[in-house]
Amino acid sequence: MHRTAYTPSLPGLLAYEDLDTVINWGLGADSTAYLARMLTAPATYGIDLDRTAVLYMATGSEWPETRLLVDEFMLPLLREHGVRFVQLARNGHLKRDGFTVLDDSRRPERLFDRGPWTLWDDLESVGTVPQQAGTRKCSLWAKGDVGDWWLAQAFGGRPFRQIMGFNADEEGRRFGDQAASKIPGRTGEFPLIDWGWNRQQCESYLQQRFGVHWPKSYCTFCCFPVSMGSLPNHLERMRANPDIAGEVLRLEYTAMSLNPHAKLYGRRTLLEFFDRSRSRDRACLEAFERELDMPWALYQVRRLFLLSEDGRRRPVMRSTERVDLGRPEQLAQRLTSISNRHGIDVEHDPLYGRARSWVRRRAQDWPMAEELFATAPARVIDKQDDSFEEAWEALLHGRPAQLPLS
Repeated sequence: MHRTAYTPSLPGLLAYEDLDTVINWGLGADSTAYLARMLTAPATYGIDLDRTAVLYMATGSEWPETRLLVDEFMLPLLREHGVRFVQLARNGHLKRDGFTVLDDSRRPERLFDRGPWTLWDDLESVGTVPQQAGTRKCSLWAKGDVGDWWLAQAFGGRPFRQIMGFNADEEGRRFGDQAASKIPGRTGEFPLIDWGWNRQQCESYLQQRFGVHWPKSYCTFCCFPVSMGSLPNHLERMRANPDIAGEVLRLEYTAMSLNPHAKLYGRRTLLEFFDRSRSRDRACLEAFERELDMPWALYQVRRLFLLSEDGRRRPVMRSTERVDLGRPEQLAQRLTSISNRHGIDVEHDPLYGRARSWVRRRAQDWPMAEELFATAPARVIDKQDDSFEEAWEALLHGRPAQLPLS
């Protein structure tokens, strides 16, 4: 579907307005502790609320308890102090799709949990999951880019300061932020680091202030709980929200249908952490089964693993095409029948329904290609990288492997 780029006029923000401070609020314990503490005496902390905006980027997959805590404790606080609260979201996958100002108010009544296009929408449409390797591209895509677009339009190169909620255990993020910042006129500030407040101190402050435990804020399908050492707590959140667990299990299962390497936690899947003999785990698995009760599709997936002219590995190219639609058992039967006629083995998951047939497996060394047919929930769109066909033909010398679907 074509999306018309929307470049908002930033309601209430005029070219001559003297806004000079932006506070990034990610809803988690760290930035919330700073915001709540600062609002006890803004001037003492160097904040002029008339010249300050609190900025929030809606990812679309925040945990329900975080949204409830924000509605109960923080929005009333923002209204009480007349804090300007700006809520943003992406319009689509590409930068040219633009962004939307969901709300811009000094009397915010609600937290917008999603906008026109979310990170979940993006991942689900291409049949993949976040990747642990490298930088947190998912966070940069869903939050960093959107905030930077707004800042560029709001300040147009004028000097301003941006307050980030990194805690004292994250000193390295201060230097990473300073190195990565490319917005003219921006100066980053990191008060929690300057105060020496670590995560525990932030949580303790909020516990004393509001009488509740304020959980970490991150997407329900985040791949980083393993590396953060918080996987047990993450799984408990899943068990407390089985419907969410079911959705995330479907996202991972779909991705792994098209690419067996697409596990949420690197070498481990979310699915393997649930034991059907335990009642709370069983509720998550039953929610997963309900999620799978939808139309499925048979997909042809091709990948190219190419080298650049100087021998470096290029980003993997992919072509995904939906070739049939139906119920999982019908599609699996069709794929099995066709594959058998061509002497190709079929992998079948009798428990949840996936069927997969490898026409060409990837080799050990780059450059290489792979091709498979797989069944999965019909949420993945047809998508092909630019110049894929030419590159496919070039690598295979005009002899691409094919499995005729007849």
